[in-house]
Amino acid sequence: MIDDINPPVNQAINEYISSYQELNGTTVDELQNEPTPLEFLRYCAKNRPFVVRGGASKWPAVQSWNAEYLKQALGKQLVNVAITPHGNADSVVTNTENGTTYFVKPLEVEEPFEDFLNYVKDQEQGAVTTGAVKYAQTQNDNLRGEYSTLYKEVEEDIAWARIALGQQPDAVNLWIGNARSITSLHRDNYENVYCQIVGRKHFVLLPSVETACINEKPLTAATYAQKTSMASGREALDLGDETDWRIVQDIPEEKVPCATWDPDEPNRHCSRYSHLSKPLRVDLNPGDMLYLPALW
Repeated sequence: MIDDINPPVNQAINEYISSYQELNGTTVDELQNEPTPLEFLRYCAKNRPFVVRGGASKWPAVQSWNAEYLKQALGKQLVNVAITPHGNADSVVTNTENGTTYFVKPLEVEEPFEDFLNYVKDQEQGAVTTGAVKYAQTQNDNLRGEYSTLYKEVEEDIAWARIALGQQPDAVNLWIGNARSITSLHRDNYENVYCQIVGRKHFVLLPSVETACINEKPLTAATYAQKTSMASGREALDLGDETDWRIVQDIPEEKVPCATWDPDEPNRHCSRYSHLSKPLRVDLNPGDMLYLPALW
């Protein structure tokens, strides 16, 4: 583990993180126009994120989508829905029943799209004040799959990224949630361009050189389940009862490398380097784009 290394290496890591921050700053560049492919490649080479304000503002989706529009388009079509007691899908959670810390995945169900969206909207507006959080979060190219009805209303690709990287996107995903949906600290091995269509999203970003700060550990994989439905064998879920959840370890056992440190709770689960981290924070509004470099 990184925390067990000798003093010279410890000092080298401290200097490496600090030097990177001094050279690159701790803010995200904001562009008012989409970059050229060459400009984008320069950001890729530096492995640095940027925001394009209004980069997707002319997309039909940004101009047209709202709750009623989406319900009209998808109606009762079944979609995959992730459900958690606190909006914490794919996150590090300590099981109060046995004291073990797990990497916990959400309970997944299929339900009519309009029912899912009504729940998400009502919870955001306060009509649903307790209960579980629902989030559409599949990462299986779902905008060209279960949401393909909507695909024509976004750009087929991001031209400057396609030209620079010499390929079409591997996946195009649509995620739908409300303010209670939280994505835990993680990293992807891909170059990602995130486009905000409706609402607002807050990002907390760490560069890959701060890996030593996140206190990464191999955790046993588990999945959320509801106690009453497990005991009775029934399919109906009681989403209003926050005590009706349990964490079930996956079988066969699987270990997942996870960041256990959270920059929003900096005094918990720290490594000896966590205090060196200087997270970058950015808010996206409708029509904004965010380039997320690989391993951020």
